[in-house]
Amino acid sequence: MKRIFALAIVLLLSTAASAQVSAYKFGKGLQIYGKDSSFHMKFGMRFQNLFSNEWDVQNDDLGNIGNYDANFLVRRSRLKFNGYAFTPKLKWKVELGLTNRDISGGDTPEHKNVARMILDAWVDWNFAGNFALKVGQGKLPGNRERVISSGNLQFVDRSRVNSRFNIDRDFGLQLTHHYTFGKNFYIKKWAALTQGEGRDITAGFNGGFDYTFRVEMLPMGKFKSKGDYVGASIKKEEKPKLSIGATYDINTNSIRQRGQLGSFITDANGDYVGKTLKTVFIDMMFKYKGFSMMAEFADKKTADGDFVAYDDNGFGVGQFYTGKGLNVQAGYLFDNNCEFALRMTSIRPDHRIDASVGANENEYGIGFSKYFVGHKLKVQTDLNYRQRYVYGSTAPNQGSNDKLYWRVQMDLHF
Repeated sequence: MKRIFALAIVLLLSTAASAQVSAYKFGKGLQIYGKDSSFHMKFGMRFQNLFSNEWDVQNDDLGNIGNYDANFLVRRSRLKFNGYAFTPKLKWKVELGLTNRDISGGDTPEHKNVARMILDAWVDWNFAGNFALKVGQGKLPGNRERVISSGNLQFVDRSRVNSRFNIDRDFGLQLTHHYTFGKNFYIKKWAALTQGEGRDITAGFNGGFDYTFRVEMLPMGKFKSKGDYVGASIKKEEKPKLSIGATYDINTNSIRQRGQLGSFITDANGDYVGKTLKTVFIDMMFKYKGFSMMAEFADKKTADGDFVAYDDNGFGVGQFYTGKGLNVQAGYLFDNNCEFALRMTSIRPDHRIDASVGANENEYGIGFSKYFVGHKLKVQTDLNYRQRYVYGSTAPNQGSNDKLYWRVQMDLHF
C-alpha cells in the first residue's frame, strides 16, 4: 500500500515540474495541465467511514428484537486519476480501490490469487461527431443506480436490487452515440462487447462474451451537472427534468452466479459450467427543484429458464441468481442542504418445487443527509427494515427472521 501512495506522489511531482497546476478548489481534485495543452490530469481521493448496526427481528415480531451486531469500518477508499491525453477528444481514467471490501475476492485462480485493486482503467476516444469508443475496464451501461458513483448516492449505500442483479464492471469495448431532437429531446445509446466475467480477471476466454445495449431518453433536456447520474437534487432544476433508460444484457456462457459477480461454477473435475444469462433493466430519474425520484426494475433469467447449472451427467453443481427486483426512492432537499428520503425495495428470486435461488425480500428505508459541500463532504444516516420469507415455509416467521439495521456514514472527497 505504501508503494501505491509513493508512486502517486512521485507521479504528481514529476508531472507538475513540467506543467501548470490549476488553483485548487475543495472537491475538484488537484488538476494539472501541460504547458502546451497536450494533456490534462486530475488527481482526487475519497473515503467513506461507516458505522453500522443490525438486529434480528425474531419470528418477524418487532416486539422481539435481538442478536445485535455492530461494525465500524472504512467502507470505501479510492484514488482517482482522470483527464485527457494529446487531445481533449481522448479522455482517460484510472481508479484504484484500497479497502478490504474494495479489493477482496481475488483469492481465486481466475484473479491469479491477488487483490482486485483496479476498478477503472480505460480510454474514451471521441473519434467522429457524437460517436465515442471506450476501451478498457469500467462500469457497463447497466442499471442507473450502479453507474451512479458510490460517492454520489442518496442513501448510505445502493439498494438490494443493485446488489443482486447489477452487471457491474467488465473489460472490453463500449460504443456510444448521442443526438438531440428539436431543442431539448436528448437521446443517448450504448453498445458494449466485453469479456463477461467481471473486473480484474486473468483467466481468459471461457467460451462466451457479454453484449450490452442501452438507450436513454431525456425528453425535457439535459440535467444540470449530469444530475441524472447524481443522487438527490444537489443542483436544483428550475424546470422538471426526466430521464428514462432501458438496458438489455446477454452474457453468453456465463460461469459466475451473477454474471460479472458471484462465485465461479465448476463441476467435480474443476471444469467451468456455464449458461447464458439475459438481464433487462428499466429505470428513471426525475428532478424538479428540491425533489428527486429514482426507480429501477430488473429481470435476470437464464436462456433456458432454469437457474440450476448441471454437469455432463445431469447433476446440479450450482445456481445462477435469477429473478426480479424493483426499487423506488424519493427525497426532498431543503434550502439548508438537509434531505429526507424514502426507499422501498422488493426482491423476488426465482424458485421451483425442489430448489430456490433465495428468500423473497421487501425492504423499507428512511434516510437523512446533511450536505456540507454537495456529495464531496456529507454525513448520511438511514434506518431500514427488511422482511424476508422463504417459498413454501410454514414456520411462524416464514422460514427466516426479518432484519432491522441502522447506519451512519461520513464521506470526504478531495
